[in-house]
Amino acid sequence: MLRGATGVTTRLGRLVLEKATSRGSLAKVTMVPRSLRFPLQRDGLDPVPKLGATRDAAPVARLATYFGRSIWLVSGHAEAMHVLADRTHYSNDIRPLVARDQTGRDQYIGGLGFTDPPEHSRLRKMLTPEFTMHRLQRLRPRIVDIVEERLDVMEKRGPVVDLVDTFAFPIPFLVICELLGLPPEELEGFQHLGRGRFDVSKGGVGAFGAMSESREILIEAARRQRRDPGDGLIGRIIAEHGERIDDVALGGLADGVFTGGYETTASTLALGTMLLLGDRAHYRRLADDAASVDGTVDEILRHSAVVQISFPRFARADLDLAGHRIRAGDVVVCSLSGANRDRALGPVMGSFDPTRTAAPHISFGYGFHRCVGAELAKMELRAAFPALARRFPDLRLAVGPSQLRFRDLSIVYAVDALPVRLR
Repeated sequence: MLRGATGVTTRLGRLVLEKATSRGSLAKVTMVPRSLRFPLQRDGLDPVPKLGATRDAAPVARLATYFGRSIWLVSGHAEAMHVLADRTHYSNDIRPLVARDQTGRDQYIGGLGFTDPPEHSRLRKMLTPEFTMHRLQRLRPRIVDIVEERLDVMEKRGPVVDLVDTFAFPIPFLVICELLGLPPEELEGFQHLGRGRFDVSKGGVGAFGAMSESREILIEAARRQRRDPGDGLIGRIIAEHGERIDDVALGGLADGVFTGGYETTASTLALGTMLLLGDRAHYRRLADDAASVDGTVDEILRHSAVVQISFPRFARADLDLAGHRIRAGDVVVCSLSGANRDRALGPVMGSFDPTRTAAPHISFGYGFHRCVGAELAKMELRAAFPALARRFPDLRLAVGPSQLRFRDLSIVYAVDALPVRLR
């Protein structure tokens, strides 16, 4: 229930946020305070126990004071859905928290996750038609071909290969290149940039630097297609909207599509394979039982929750949230990995069980900021996992779990390499 904020305008909310966040720039922060780290920490595939304990004790909890305002963690499923769906009382506009260039232009920002209506609504309206099922169906044959090509590469390089390098990362990379209408060689540097923009081990310095660099690559691609439009997403938006969207905004949209649909799907393919290899009955069933695919993919998405936290929300005015007083300018972050395992959803939500009745996970977010590419991601996962199980029914990890290196303090959780033995 919001208190004292009826009729608050977007402009007034922006002024409140600018005043509340004027104490510093996230882009200059070199480390994440220890009190803010545990929502991004895991023990293998599982969130650290502290996250579940925090959720059970208080689904909304104050973590720390930073830059002069409180940071709140929402880890309860119902509470997270409430916050994520609220487009009135919270802002996603992070620009007051980052520096501007010499011309006064906001830096480091791209895509939809850091914008509010009406800008968000205008940009999403341009992007949404490219992700309808009708449009995506045109990609299905190419997705199948890409998956089979990568399985051939694994076969050729075997008997032991790195599944991350040969399968999990190339599939979404090539699919997104196809979607955007960009040749893969133009974007070869994106693998390290994609990882860097989600890595907060060095605070905001590394993450915002990678965001800026990757966005500039896509802005330049938009400029080139402005002169010679291709038949992918970038070219179609230019053809339909022309000068109503400039190269900076279009590059930002493309950047959001690329990094949002590449790193996250790649990580889900790798971590999902780990989950399946931990219970070979589920893995083998994928090869023969087409009816099991959708439920298995949804359970992988829920359990792995590779996007660990939501985009931050900034309170536009003082409000109450689950009995807590949130002040104007406070930051509210939803733990997607925590909410997906809330016991309110059912028993033993910490276990991986593809046979369970599908739980309403929020791995793609919720509300008007829900990932626009969710259906594309599921299309890739539904094609990749069964094909992997059919081609390599005896696939196994080639190293012990203790030898795997996971990414600490990364918004998108991932494993750096996954050595597997094909037969």
